[in-house]
Amino acid sequence: MARLSGKVALVTGAASGIGAATARRLAQEGAAVLLTDLDIGGEEVAAGIVAQGGTALFRLHDVTSHPDWAAAVEHAVEDFGRLDILVNNAGIAGGNHELMDHSYDAWRQILAVNLDGVFLGLRHAGPRIAQAGGGSIINISSILGKVGLAGAAAYCASKGGVALLTKAAALEWAPLGIRVNSVHPGFIETPMVAGALAAREDGNEMKGALIAAHPLGRFGYPKEISDAILFLASDESSFMTGAELVVDGGYTAQ
Repeated sequence: MARLSGKVALVTGAASGIGAATARRLAQEGAAVLLTDLDIGGEEVAAGIVAQGGTALFRLHDVTSHPDWAAAVEHAVEDFGRLDILVNNAGIAGGNHELMDHSYDAWRQILAVNLDGVFLGLRHAGPRIAQAGGGSIINISSILGKVGLAGAAAYCASKGGVALLTKAAALEWAPLGIRVNSVHPGFIETPMVAGALAAREDGNEMKGALIAAHPLGRFGYPKEISDAILFLASDESSFMTGAELVVDGGYTAQ
């Protein structure tokens, strides 16, 4: 049975990686999906969903922009009639930065996308989801929102912020029937992770060390995260809000 039949979802950062896998997974389970991204490749992902019999559209969207958020949410409602599910997935790694010489501009860019973008998603989508009678919001945090990593202070701060923003929203919006949960992936085989490693002089060594830090002995796959997101989007998780769903191959169990 389609677990999301009749639901409408908005997925940010949906042109690749976890976002693309999530858009496909939600559509497979019956949701109409608005994919958004700054990468025009999201059009191809949406077209692929439609070719497989799903319902999907793509829209260019800068998650740091108030007007872009307002437009994206209104397009979801205008095109599909309502909004039930928001997946705040868009994010950037931001590169390796030592705190001693970390630039403020780099700090602000990472926080703007990874944390401010989630706030704006909540701010603009929340009222529409409430109008639909409630729904589910899934914010993508990270294991680095739970534990630190040298050279990633801004990323860790942004993802830790997402975790607690999620809990505050969950408490405020429980009376409205809106559940808000966070997903904390380990290192996943995505273009973002690959790009971050490629930008380092010691990228190969770093990748080996990171794989070794996952007791299951590998990076995760986008589908493994999209399956967790589907669970939180569906009524199967109807008694979960303010929760942290960790999908990390055992990284934070140590």
